Amino acid sequence: MNQVKLNFEKFFVKYTQLFSIFFCFCCISLPAQDKSRFPIHNHDGIITGADQSELYLPLLEGKKVGIITNQTGIIFRKSPTNNPNYLSIDTVSIVDFLISERIQIKKIFSPEHGFRGNADAGEQVKDGKDTKTGIEIISLYGNNKKPTQEQIKDIDILLFDIQDVGVRFYTYISTLHYVMETAAENKIPLVILDRPNPNGHYVDGTVLEEGFQSFVGMHKVPVVYGMTIGEYARMINGEKWLKNGLQCELSIIPLKNYTHSKKYSLPIPPSPNLKTDHAINLYPSTCFFEGTNVSEGRGTDFPFEVYGSPYITTYDFKFIPQPNFGAKSPRYKGQVCYGKDLRDEPHLSEIKLEWILTAYANNNKPLFFNKDLFFDKLAGTDKLRKQIIGGKSEEEIRNSWKDDLEKFKTKRAKYLLYP
Repeated sequence: MNQVKLNFEKFFVKYTQLFSIFFCFCCISLPAQDKSRFPIHNHDGIITGADQSELYLPLLEGKKVGIITNQTGIIFRKSPTNNPNYLSIDTVSIVDFLISERIQIKKIFSPEHGFRGNADAGEQVKDGKDTKTGIEIISLYGNNKKPTQEQIKDIDILLFDIQDVGVRFYTYISTLHYVMETAAENKIPLVILDRPNPNGHYVDGTVLEEGFQSFVGMHKVPVVYGMTIGEYARMINGEKWLKNGLQCELSIIPLKNYTHSKKYSLPIPPSPNLKTDHAINLYPSTCFFEGTNVSEGRGTDFPFEVYGSPYITTYDFKFIPQPNFGAKSPRYKGQVCYGKDLRDEPHLSEIKLEWILTAYANNNKPLFFNKDLFFDKLAGTDKLRKQIIGGKSEEEIRNSWKDDLEKFKTKRAKYLLYP
């Protein structure tokens, strides 16, 4: 026994010495760089448009810039630390970066959830000033959703840098539409810093029909459209969806090393209730509950990763919504909701209808869909609601989408920048 212990101690000492030598060698071999910016080559080497400043800084120099962005508008950089042998990797706001490059930012335009991304869904966001830079912030989710002529009168060029999630009822593409429209009307160039679509690997869902347009669905596209924000802007322009068929002067700083099939982990949550990559993947399926009497988990630590209601009693899983960051007054606050935990569900490549069909079938309250029929706005049609009420199976419902989806995919192909 003593001999075994002695051999282990010798092995441990030797292993520790070898590790120390290897660690020191690595530190010596990786000297700190200067303050130049370096794209971070993660996610299979994907480099965002924002991380290719050499392509867009020349477009902005000497111009009065209006930037449309929020907390997701970041660049990555490696910076030296106090220890000359180490580097740190930081995220830097696109606004702070541009100021450091002496770009003249006149105004910041913010979408739903605000410039700092801390407002509830649907909460009106007020204008103001950025406390760090003193730059005027104009909300595009307050008194107006489209920049006014007065608000852009001193702007030479507009820059758009927002991380989207690739779902029609996520309102950042509606903000994009109105920004493009204002740019076209006032002949102001628009530059888009493209970012990956975390749901870009598939196309699915109901295609929006005439008469169902709203800020949660402005265009005749499926719920999941499989395009980056830059590709989507090309479609808006190409299909002449802007008022009076206008087209804006559009420049896109494309992604490097991106394909629609590559998974991309978002470095910063795009809104307060999409906290994880898994929630973003489930969102096209679970957001439909917002048009029903079922909670999608707002007021919990896992919104859009669960669903439940006091009116569903056939499930063992339960949760109690409480006010929190991003959900000041959640539905069913303080009440026990019975439902399903989806946190272990596999990665989706289609909209999952099973959950809403099951919730409808097991609901013991007559009024399942909200009186305002917000469900129809999310779906972009009243057909899905009527199919659920009529007892259609998931397969029957999915089959009813096929023709419209094929037509959209043909149209979409013209505007893709990436395979």
